[in-house]
Amino acid sequence: MNVFQELKRRNFLYQATDEAAIEKKLSTEKVVYYAGFDPTGSSLHVGHLLPVMAMRLLQKAGHVPIVLVGGATAQIGDPSGRSSARVMLTKEMVAENAASLKHQLSRFLSLEEGKSHFVDNNDWFKELMLLDFLRDIGSRFSVNRMLAQESVKQRLENGLSYLEFTYSLLQGYDFLHLHRAYNCTLEIGGQDQWGNMVAGTELIRRMSGESSPEVHCLTIPLLMNPATGQKFGKSIGGASVWLDPERTNVFDYYQFWRNCDDGMIADLLKKFALDLPVEEAEALAACGNINRAKEILAYEATKLAHGEAEAAKAFAAAGSKFGFADPQKLIPTTSTILKVDVAAVAEVPSAVCLRSQLENGGLRVANLMVDAALAGSTSEARRLIQGGAVSLGDRKICDPSAVLKPEDFPGGEAMLRAGKKKFKKIIVQ
Repeated sequence: MNVFQELKRRNFLYQATDEAAIEKKLSTEKVVYYAGFDPTGSSLHVGHLLPVMAMRLLQKAGHVPIVLVGGATAQIGDPSGRSSARVMLTKEMVAENAASLKHQLSRFLSLEEGKSHFVDNNDWFKELMLLDFLRDIGSRFSVNRMLAQESVKQRLENGLSYLEFTYSLLQGYDFLHLHRAYNCTLEIGGQDQWGNMVAGTELIRRMSGESSPEVHCLTIPLLMNPATGQKFGKSIGGASVWLDPERTNVFDYYQFWRNCDDGMIADLLKKFALDLPVEEAEALAACGNINRAKEILAYEATKLAHGEAEAAKAFAAAGSKFGFADPQKLIPTTSTILKVDVAAVAEVPSAVCLRSQLENGGLRVANLMVDAALAGSTSEARRLIQGGAVSLGDRKICDPSAVLKPEDFPGGEAMLRAGKKKFKKIIVQ
């Protein structure tokens, strides 16, 4: 696999120092690469996942990731994309957050010895002497160049502290340290990090003299929700969607992906369902059953963040409550969603219907609703049907006198709903 072209096909590439050179390195060498995550909170949220997914793709292609948790830089705060300074955290809080992030990232990347490196930049910054750093590193940076960075320019009107102004130097030094310690030659990050990232490549070249090594960086485009104009990663109410199940439970995490904007489905499948080939992601987005594509996206994204068992439970629970988009599994996919045994993983209330009731003239829906305790009487059942509140599987029942036959229960079962919260799986025996 040409992983660089795979990155481009999945829309992970926004800007790069030298595309041709990076493609050649990734095609001919085992590249050590890194991305940084400042532990300013105890959990990552969905908006942090873009570089993580790119790292996962590169690791699957045989390259070696360095996950850098910024125990030092988190004590300063990156000014990029912010109108004001971050709240200062204690060293103890930063250390606790770093441990939480490592646990979360281990879901997405193999952190086994030899396959990756997990580092904390506090380990090297705590050993540096201020004057040594200013003399050896600070002398390599141009203030004029730093003032031209977007992350700095956007903050000058509202005020930018010297503390935040130094952030670019620290991130640049991170790359230098990782290059020396691990032969890291590639940094990846969001498009708003370009200035900080290029600071690292330039510092390495200036510190290396005539034997300048080949180091690069590439950025990933920001993902925007066209429906809200917000950065991707916010729920409908505007709250962040967290990877920590204590802050966003697994069902709500699944539903966030399940309810994504229709216009984003192709891009999201390419970026967050990496186990599916690009061609399949494109085919699902164009299959004519957008809700099935969303189900698969939600399942795959939840599987990565919380594991296959939790993803199966969320899929089964959501489908049982709101309906399954492809109950007969007609849409081709390589996703393991096809293997989910809904009855085994979901506590779905059920009711039995005898096949003999469906034969010889059929069974009225209103009568079945009473038998299944979805209505107290046939008259109540008819009112629910007339109000458009009743459905069987994906089919809304509009006729109060509708009659059901065996063929209405493919596979011998179907979900009968009366309103949004009352439902039963009808099992034909």
